[in-house]
Amino acid sequence: MKQTRREFFKTSAVGAGVLAAASRSRVLGANDRINVGIIGVGGMGMGHLRALVERADDYKCNVVAVCDVYRRRLNRAKEICGGDGYEDYRELLARPDIDAVWIVTPDHWHSKMSIDAMAAGKHVYCEKPMTLTVEQAFEVQAAVKEYGKVFQVGPNRTADDRFWKAQEFIKAGKLGKVTWAQGGYNRNVRGGAFNEWFQIDETAGPDKTGDDHINWEMWLGTEWKLAPEINWNPEHYFRFRKYWPYNGGVATDLLYHMLAPLLISIAGNNGEFPHRVNANGGLYLLKDGRDIPDVFLMNIDYSSEFTVNLTSVLTNNTPVPTRIYGQYGTIDIDPDADRAGQVGGGIKVSGNGDFVKEFREKNGGYSQLTIPTDERPDLRGNFLNCIRDGGTPFCNVDLGTATMVGIKLGVESYRQSKTMIWDAENRKVVG
Repeated sequence: MKQTRREFFKTSAVGAGVLAAASRSRVLGANDRINVGIIGVGGMGMGHLRALVERADDYKCNVVAVCDVYRRRLNRAKEICGGDGYEDYRELLARPDIDAVWIVTPDHWHSKMSIDAMAAGKHVYCEKPMTLTVEQAFEVQAAVKEYGKVFQVGPNRTADDRFWKAQEFIKAGKLGKVTWAQGGYNRNVRGGAFNEWFQIDETAGPDKTGDDHINWEMWLGTEWKLAPEINWNPEHYFRFRKYWPYNGGVATDLLYHMLAPLLISIAGNNGEFPHRVNANGGLYLLKDGRDIPDVFLMNIDYSSEFTVNLTSVLTNNTPVPTRIYGQYGTIDIDPDADRAGQVGGGIKVSGNGDFVKEFREKNGGYSQLTIPTDERPDLRGNFLNCIRDGGTPFCNVDLGTATMVGIKLGVESYRQSKTMIWDAENRKVVG
């Protein structure tokens, strides 16, 4: 992989520009505004773009360039930020004035763009999931170490102080030995969430001109064999989350949001690799030609002796409470706030069973308590602060990699109908 990247730099004019950009990267002071480029300005990318533009003074940043293969989205984004627009992300990376990039593309592009960006001297905010495959996750992790850039993965709840307060409580021994946790991320949308949320622009395609043009070959990544080469398929382009070649369905789209913060609470800032993963479920209602299941449940066993149970269904949106279970007591990550779609609020802790006595001894004589939480920067602010001032992002590359392995093994357990055993020392599935 490393040789391929260097060959690309030597043989490609754009690649040569990227390499030159790396050698001319700016040195930022603590008060400097950070110049940002955004790669991918569909729904999620547009959300990041608007937030970065509207809060530019708070974030102390400027969005100076955007990139997308769909010309309508690209032109709309250029109007919003007043910056330049590119169809080929490598042209954006070749600019020496850009300090950091947001990668908000389908998952099959995440690893290549992240590595190319860091090789070009850019810091990287990569939307979740970190990559498409486990192997790619380790390649990105190695690139972060090699290039020394700030790398943030984007599961929002890792910025939620409730999970960090839970970590402090557990580390202090106040919950007893943690043996399991649960979480979920459910939807129930008439017509199907990944249909209604992602409308198809019937006038657009690779054979169209002007705003309707889409560079389909670039989107697939045909040149680099990032996805199977197929004829133009608007379902695959506009609703890519329904198809395996581009992502892992609800597991990588939704449950990555849950596993990463739970690992922060239980295993620490860098997470932990799984030992054994099982997943089940099926496609029970939304039978519209999609690959992914609409009911997905997985269990992840860890070598430090705890299990995480995760649920994501697109057929009923009743919340699964976010809870962490210890021998002495139980942490509720404020289920009322979760139900209202809020982030923040306190965490509720209560003693359990015959071990209420031990819980009281560890918690000032109380059998129940609420722990208040503090304000933290959101993930965007955290990323930009780390570029200026140093520090470690809330979802750093090690946590991102550990989360990716757990989630992806769940996807493969479901797809292959078998238990996945992970050999952490040799970084591979065994048996």
